[in-house]
Amino acid sequence: MPINLLFKIAAVGILVTVLNQVLKHSGRDEQAFFITLGGLLVVLFWIVPYIVDLFEMMEKLFQM
Repeated sequence: MPINLLFKIAAVGILVTVLNQVLKHSGRDEQAFFITLGGLLVVLFWIVPYIVDLFEMMEKLFQM
């Protein structure tokens, strides 16, 4: 997993946290929820290929 991906995930986490707090304090709880959900989906789309590679590697390991 490249180190750039970890920095991207951290940046999305910080951005989502700040936006979430701002929206909650302004009384827009539904929009804060959707921002959080969107951040989660973006990160999942980045991580899913690495999870697939991990499972393929584990499958090859146990086929030996």
